[in-house]
Parts: sequence; C-alpha cells; structure tokens
Amino acid sequence: MKELYLTDCYLKEFDATVESVKEDKFVVLDRTAFYPNSGGQPNDTGMLVREDGAEFPVTGVAKFDGDISHEVTVPGLKTGDKVKGIINWDRRYLFMQYHTACHILSAIIHNETGAKISGNQLGEDKTRVDFNLEDFDREQIRSYEDKVNEIIDRKMPVRIDIMPREEAFRIPSVVKLKDAFPPEIEDIRVIIIPEVDTQACGGTHMANTGDIPHIEIIKAENKGKNNRRIYFQFRSN
Repeated sequence: MKELYLTDCYLKEFDATVESVKEDKFVVLDRTAFYPNSGGQPNDTGMLVREDGAEFPVTGVAKFDGDISHEVTVPGLKTGDKVKGIINWDRRYLFMQYHTACHILSAIIHNETGAKISGNQLGEDKTRVDFNLEDFDREQIRSYEDKVNEIIDRKMPVRIDIMPREEAFRIPSVVKLKDAFPPEIEDIRVIIIPEVDTQACGGTHMANTGDIPHIEIIKAENKGKNNRRIYFQFRSN
C-alpha cells in the first residue's frame, strides 16, 4: 500500500483500487491519503466514492499488519472496485496545524530544559504534550507560549525529508529514536523546521509555520514523578 500523506500532506482527493474488504466494512486500498490513528494524531475521516457514484463514509482509519484499513459505515464495496477518496479537509488541516505546533512547543521545552517528550495527543479543541521534567515551574511553562508564537510569526518553512536510515541516524535528535525503527525500515521520514526542530515523524504537517494560529497554554499539570503535561489550544482571534 502506498501512503500518499507521507509525501503530500495537502492531498485532499485521490484515486485508488479496493484490495480487500472484511466484514463488509473494513476496506484496504492499494493507495491512500487517509491518515490512520497513530502517534497521538487522530485518524482522518471522509468519503470513498465508487465509480457509479455510490458513497461510503469513512469514520475510522487504522493500521493493521502493515495495511491501512478504512472503516466505512455503508456496506457494498468489493475487491477491484475503483474509488475516489475524499478527505474531510477541515479536520485534517486542523490536525496538521496542531501537530506542527506540537513540534515547535516540544522543541522549545527540550532546548530550554533538556526534558524528553514522552507523548502527545491532538484534539479538535485542545492538544496536550507530556514531558519528563523534575522541576515544575509554571511561570517558565507560560513563557513557552510567546516563544512558540514568535516562531509561528517568523513564517518558517516546514520540510519533509525521506532519508536513508544511516543518514537519518547521524542527526542527534533522530538517533535517540533508533530503537523505534526495526532493521527492515530502510528510509526514515524526517520533519525539519530550520533552526527549531528536526524529528523523525510519520504525521501530517503544515508547509509553513505562518499558517498556524497563535497558541495559548490553558493548563499545566503535574502527573506524577517527573511527569508533566501541558494543554494548549489555538487563540480564537
């Protein structure tokens, strides 16, 4: 299966062929731009439209045994059917904005404190970042908001590089994740915001930081020993 979102995050529609259907609702295509639920980023939703015009809403997308399965709410698709995939663009675009903002915030936290990011979860109303940090200085955390917004205002390009494994592992921020990549993975996808962040990541991202709204940090929580959590959302104006 070809994962089209890995090289083109802005692809809204695509043509594909149905490779298999299970239980009349789990559909595997030969290629897809639908992002599966992974890495803290929720799955895309949208529609598969068959050549005869029949519509099959996509409500869930997940990866199983290397295949991306699209859960549809209307039965009837068969192996060999030709379909057009249509992404729910407003939802995808919002998650692209949030995911890129997460990279910026995470980079600032790491650069200022040395803390390792232990997780994140994107949401439609707010997003959280978890990190490992001994000292919990709420004023310092609030200062990150202005620093993220400054980078947004600099309208910096966001680049996707597909690198050979050995080349990627020469990047300090990537080599830390070396154990997360099985030996059979020959190429690593790296997201680069110049002078800000370089991270291996399979998610979808904006092409420029200037297309992200300003963020506001709405909550900072102590989740236990060395475990901190920040929630942020986009400003409404």
